[in-house]
Amino acid sequence: MIPTLLGITVLTFCVMQLVPGDPADIHMAAEGGEATPDMGNIQQGLAQFRREYLLDQPIWRQYLHYLGPFDLSASGHRWFGGTGENSYGGLLLGDLGREFGRPHVQIRDELLRRMKVTVPLAFTSLFLSYALALPLGIVSVMRRGGPFDTGAGVLVFLLYSVPAFWAALMLQLIFGAHWLDLLPIVGLADKNAADFGQMERGWDVLKHLILPIVVLTYGGFAYLSRHMRSGLLDVIRENYIRTARAKGLSERTVILKHALRNSLGPLLTLFATILPALIGGSVIVEFIFDLPGVGSYAFDAVSNRDYFIVMGVTTFSAVVTLVCILVTDLAYAWLDPRIRYD
Repeated sequence: MIPTLLGITVLTFCVMQLVPGDPADIHMAAEGGEATPDMGNIQQGLAQFRREYLLDQPIWRQYLHYLGPFDLSASGHRWFGGTGENSYGGLLLGDLGREFGRPHVQIRDELLRRMKVTVPLAFTSLFLSYALALPLGIVSVMRRGGPFDTGAGVLVFLLYSVPAFWAALMLQLIFGAHWLDLLPIVGLADKNAADFGQMERGWDVLKHLILPIVVLTYGGFAYLSRHMRSGLLDVIRENYIRTARAKGLSERTVILKHALRNSLGPLLTLFATILPALIGGSVIVEFIFDLPGVGSYAFDAVSNRDYFIVMGVTTFSAVVTLVCILVTDLAYAWLDPRIRYD
C-alpha cells in the first residue's frame, strides 16, 4: 500500500504540473491584481507568490517539499538553505499544506470539515445500494425467466444508463419549487436553520440530503443488483447445489442457505471500488446541489490550479481505495474457508 500511495502522489503531482494555467496569475487575478496600474507591483507580487509556494523551483524539489518530512521553502530547514523557521512538514507528517487563495486555511483541516458531509453521504448511499441490490438480485434468481425478472432487468438497465447530472437536474425540477415543491434542492440546511429546534434542524438536514442520496444511490444499486444475480446464477449450477436440491430442500433454502454466501465474492470486489468512487467522485452531485463536500472542494481547486488541494483530495481518495482493497482481501478469507493467507 505504501509504495502504491507514493506512486499515486507522484503521478498526480506531475499531471497537475502539465495542466495549463499559472496558479500565480490566477491568484493575482482573484486578488484584483490585473486592475492595478503599477505593473512593477504585479510582477513583484507574482514573484513573491511563486517563491512562497516554491512554484519557481524544479518539479522534483516541489514534490519533495510536499512529501516531507523536511520543509524546503525559504523558511524551511537550514540543511536545504532555509531560515529554520519551519523545519519540518509535508505529507509524511500529516501536513497537506495551505490553500493558495486562503493562506491561513490548512488543507487538512478544511478537508476534514468537508469529509463530514461527503463521507456520511457516501456510506449512506453504499448501504442503500447493497440493501436494495441484494434482495432484488436474489428474488430475480428465484423467479428467473419470469415477468418479475424481466421487469427488474429492464428497470436496472434504464437506471444505470441515466447520467447522474441529468437525474439530479430532473429531480430538482420535479421536487423543487418549480413543480411539486416537496423537498429543498440546494444547500445542506435552510437559511433559517439557526432558529430551529434540534429535532426540526435534524429533519431539515435530512430533507436536504434526500435528493443527493438518491442520485448517488441509483447507479450503484443497478450495477450491484446485476452482479448479485449473475453471481447467484453461476453458483446454483454447481454440483453441491444440485445435491442440496436432490435432498428435497426448497429453492428458497438452497439459495439463501447454500448459494448466497458463495456468490458474494464479486460484490466484495466491487466494494473496493464503489466506496472510493462515491467519496472521490461526488463532484457532480455536490456541485449541482451546492453541498460543501470534498467533491466541490476538488472542483474549485482544479479551477483555481490549487495544487495542494488537488493533491490532498487525491491522497485521501487513494488511502480510502487502498484500505477498501485490503478489507476486501481479508473478507474473502472469511467468506471462503478455502482461502488462507500464509
